[in-house]
Amino acid sequence: MPFAQLVIGPPGSGKTTYCQGMQQFMTALGRQVVVVNLDPANDGLPYECQIDIAELITLQDTMESLNLGPNGGMIYCMDYLADNLEWLTERLVEYPDAYFVFDCPGQVELYTHHASFRRVVETLVKRDFRFTAVNLIDAHHCTDAAKFISVLMLSLKAMLWLELPHVNVLSKIDLVQSYGNLDFNLEYYTEVQDLSYLLECLNRGSFTKKYQKFNAAMCELIEDFSLVSFHTLCIEDKKSVAKVLSVIDKANGCVFGGLEMGNNKIMEVSVKAEFQQGVLEVQDQYIDYPELYRSFREEADSQGPAPGGNAQFP
Repeated sequence: MPFAQLVIGPPGSGKTTYCQGMQQFMTALGRQVVVVNLDPANDGLPYECQIDIAELITLQDTMESLNLGPNGGMIYCMDYLADNLEWLTERLVEYPDAYFVFDCPGQVELYTHHASFRRVVETLVKRDFRFTAVNLIDAHHCTDAAKFISVLMLSLKAMLWLELPHVNVLSKIDLVQSYGNLDFNLEYYTEVQDLSYLLECLNRGSFTKKYQKFNAAMCELIEDFSLVSFHTLCIEDKKSVAKVLSVIDKANGCVFGGLEMGNNKIMEVSVKAEFQQGVLEVQDQYIDYPELYRSFREEADSQGPAPGGNAQFP
């Protein structure tokens, strides 16, 4: 019953860096970690890669031999992997006691509507692989309402298509301030509750204000499903990595794996992570509070606590 992470997300979201950092972190915890590279375009791997799709097929060779572009070539590579899946399964059984981290391509249609990649995952699930899909989204998308609504739709579609335990992660949270200021508190972007505030921002945009009915329909769709939320990650911060790993271990059941050797350490890290890296702590560490939020809090503090509890503001 192998446990595994399926690391997906758009190009540039930090999937390969995440796999490297997660391999180092879990190795330090005493786990046997096997990183599987499923990206045929990834030819400069910074981590120790035990299983590499380049042994089977590469994007460069595919493009040259079939005269395909990068997108068509990637689709062909995934189709080829699905048709030759015995190569992957034979390599995986060489590590019977390992925890697997799958570094996946950045072509998002593989996770939203293309059948071959899902066929690969379904085959491994039938072989008792306990997956968590870890969907990395670059945190800088939070600084733009239109970009954020697009990654919400992308994340929702991936959750529905792959049908796996799913953890959405805002990666590079330590760099978000360099791209601009957030319109709302960080907790608003991680909880994804009331999108009416986001809709107001969309309707103020010079381009998106022309599509107010469409904007409202998208926000309503996301709220109707009520599935998408995010955790935050700075891959260089051990507390941040421990928190994300704790959530992943609970999603795929690794933390409840019984009394096998090393499981007590997994439980210990998970329990400690519960008390670390809250959203407000992350914001205090990396992100300035929005001006509107600061003025609201100053006014609320001057008036004292509201009847029935604290006032809420995104």
